Parts: sequence; structure tokens; C-alpha cells
Amino acid sequence: MKELIQNKKLAIAFTLVGALGGFLYWKFIGCTSGTCPIQSVWYWTTLWGAAVGYLVGDFINDFVQKRKKKSEGEK
Repeated sequence: MKELIQNKKLAIAFTLVGALGGFLYWKFIGCTSGTCPIQSVWYWTTLWGAAVGYLVGDFINDFVQKRKKKSEGEK
């Protein structure tokens, strides 16, 4: 478990930032009429923000890991 957290540290951080961003989007911009299915309640925008944050963080994490392996192989 500890190794998984070490490997996914960046993705976890992006997930938290994405969740915060989703919540703030709902708070300040969200749908006030209630007809928008995602934007009308706070937990949907928070979950979508967390999902997008995780995907971006995991993509960046994979890119960094590949660069690190490539530079270690060159030495």
C-alpha cells in the first residue's frame, strides 16, 4: 500500500486539487436554476473535478516515470 501511494503521489495530489476545483466551480459558477444535472448539486461537480484531476495527474505521473526510467537507462 505504501508503495502504491509513493508511485501515485502526483495523481493523488491532482485528485484533491480537482475535487476542490469542482467544488469551487459549483459554489461560484454552478447552475442556479437546478436544471443542469451535473452543476446543480455540489457532489457531482466535486466528483467530476476529482475524476478529471486524477486523469491529468496520472497522465503526468506516467510521463515523469517514463522520463525517469529513460534517463536512468542512459547513464
